[in-house]
Amino acid sequence: MVAWSGRFGPDNLSLTEKLGAMSWGLIALLLLTAGLGFAMLYSAAGGELRPWALAQMIRFALGLALLLSIALIDISRIHRFAYVIYALALVLLIAVEVKGSIGMGAQRWIEIDLPGFRFQLQPSEIMKIALVLAIARYFHGLNAEQTRKWTSLIVPCLLICVPTAMVMRQPDLGTAVMIVAGGVTLMFLAGVALRWFVGGALLTLGSLPVAWSLLHDYQKQRVLTFWDPASDPLGAGYHITQSKIALGSGGLFGKGFLEGTQSHLSFLPEKQTDFIFTMLAEELGMVGALLLIALYLLIIAYGFGVALRSSSQFGRLLALGVVVTFSLYVFINIAMVTGLIPVVGVPLPLISYGGTAMITLMVGFGLLANVHVHRDMPVGRGSSQGPF
Repeated sequence: MVAWSGRFGPDNLSLTEKLGAMSWGLIALLLLTAGLGFAMLYSAAGGELRPWALAQMIRFALGLALLLSIALIDISRIHRFAYVIYALALVLLIAVEVKGSIGMGAQRWIEIDLPGFRFQLQPSEIMKIALVLAIARYFHGLNAEQTRKWTSLIVPCLLICVPTAMVMRQPDLGTAVMIVAGGVTLMFLAGVALRWFVGGALLTLGSLPVAWSLLHDYQKQRVLTFWDPASDPLGAGYHITQSKIALGSGGLFGKGFLEGTQSHLSFLPEKQTDFIFTMLAEELGMVGALLLIALYLLIIAYGFGVALRSSSQFGRLLALGVVVTFSLYVFINIAMVTGLIPVVGVPLPLISYGGTAMITLMVGFGLLANVHVHRDMPVGRGSSQGPF
């Protein structure tokens, strides 16, 4: 139990108490997982720190600093500015529409130029965490009876649908699916009546023909290739075919670090990003793959433990939202590279090379750590405090 600080009042903890309550176990798990990712990026570059491993280390260090900083903020302040953060993420998505940069046939990034420093920002990644904050804030302001009413669905559905539609326009089907899945799952965990999810599922099934007609040609091809990769092994089916070859060739203990033939001979595409799990399994075998999955499961279990110990609805939903988002990253990427679902552009958390995804994840874990630090702190009802 965390002691209250009399000097700072009943709603705040002292800095010493916050550091003592920090989620050091979570940080250790993140360091182990990220370290495995650094090793894979080092191997992907043929035994060189550049261009991927060193940059990823710097991003992780920055993300770790953000995690620690966010964990020390009073949770009441995070609750108060949840809608503001969501609005800012929405503004960034609008900015992508107006002046976003195009890469690989999609308009998903914003180019930011600073003196001596230039980088790309992907607002859709930021929206995943901003949506969690907004939904957690909304349901914290409702009691159990209000949550079960149909009127409680209007605001969270709008919070989910608006950014989803904007992300689909980029187009980015993988991220859109994650936004919807994460938001709907959090609504379920908040206590929304089950009948609305059953009705939504039936409506979704009935609208599949319409949804299919709205997909881009390359997205339709990915789905068709999922059903029969051998139909176009050198075209649309090339990625998943090479991924399965690499996975199978790794065997139990792998070919050895830096010895993956499919990856180092450039048969395996996107080895440093979307298909890095395949490269890991080829070099470290099933044992290495299971080790990574075990680390992921420990992080997920830790997150659920934090959620269960939180005394506030906002803290519980915030922690659960971060865990759900992280779990979706893991499941979709691994299922994609093993051929269980169609290929979509979702990185493997803490392992794949990427800037915005890494920083966003670490911000999410900072929020999780914040809930752990302030697990006994009450949070005021959102409906009575206004947006600020």
